[in-house]
Amino acid sequence: MLFNDLSTVGKYLGQAARQMVGLPDYQTYVRHRRLTHPDLPVMTEIEFFRNRQEARYGSGRSGGCC
Repeated sequence: MLFNDLSTVGKYLGQAARQMVGLPDYQTYVRHRRLTHPDLPVMTEIEFFRNRQEARYGSGRSGGCC
């Protein structure tokens, strides 16, 4: 039972760390999408990454350093 709890804690800590540095969590997205929006399509992993990248950094070169 202790290992089960530790594994759950580790899972959430890892997910939190990825979110803090801006890495998207595709598996969490898929699980959420299927549970809450089963009638809508699920993005592929590449589409999801690009979507999250654009949401974070925007499109185009405005605001960049170079």
